Amino acid sequence: MQSLLRNTVPALIAGIAGVVMIVAFFVPVAKPLQQLAEVWFTILAAMAFLIGGTNLFLHHAKKIAQQQAGWGFSAVTLVAFLGTTIVGLLKWGVPPAEKYPNVAWSGSYQEEGSALWWLYEYVMNPVIATMFALLAFYVASAAYRAFRAKNTEAMLLLGTAFIVLLGRTYAGTVMTSWVPDEYSALTFPGMTGVIMAIFTTAGQRAIMIGIALGIAAISLRIILGLDRSYLGADD
Repeated sequence: MQSLLRNTVPALIAGIAGVVMIVAFFVPVAKPLQQLAEVWFTILAAMAFLIGGTNLFLHHAKKIAQQQAGWGFSAVTLVAFLGTTIVGLLKWGVPPAEKYPNVAWSGSYQEEGSALWWLYEYVMNPVIATMFALLAFYVASAAYRAFRAKNTEAMLLLGTAFIVLLGRTYAGTVMTSWVPDEYSALTFPGMTGVIMAIFTTAGQRAIMIGIALGIAAISLRIILGLDRSYLGADD
């Protein structure tokens, strides 16, 4: 009975939900079932966020209480998590909506000038910008080690990266400014445009086709109950 509740019932629910979504895409009569499944998905997603937030709080609170390695970072994480949650739920600084001027919490929590908007604009955005700025140096270091011309493939990769890099900078434009306009495709910006529009697009489409086939295959396995890894076990 316990195995039935842990494995068979969740797999059956997942299979039925997958079949409903597929059928509703091709059969308009089944649209209400799709909408019902989407409502349940929203409810379950909200519960998952709640469970995830609780687990995050307990994990970092335990590290702080036991003063494990890196507990200072856990303290920063908890302060940021609790602060953002509180100002978001209480809608600090959010004016009432024009449609309901007498209702205090009727405005959007993302309203410009609110506490949550301030946190996103002046805390979150600078942190993201700083992270990507630092990431550029790691990418450059990794590229230097990976793009060594050891074979033909590495030479092609190195040459392409060099052309695209120069084509995206002012230096590349200046270096090929002497090329006549009718041969603009031979300039660094022109070659960069060709690489990005033809070769990169072709590679991206191939990757997306592979991803789509992979999604279709794993979805079919889940619907048929052949893949139950989402239950926490392979059996």
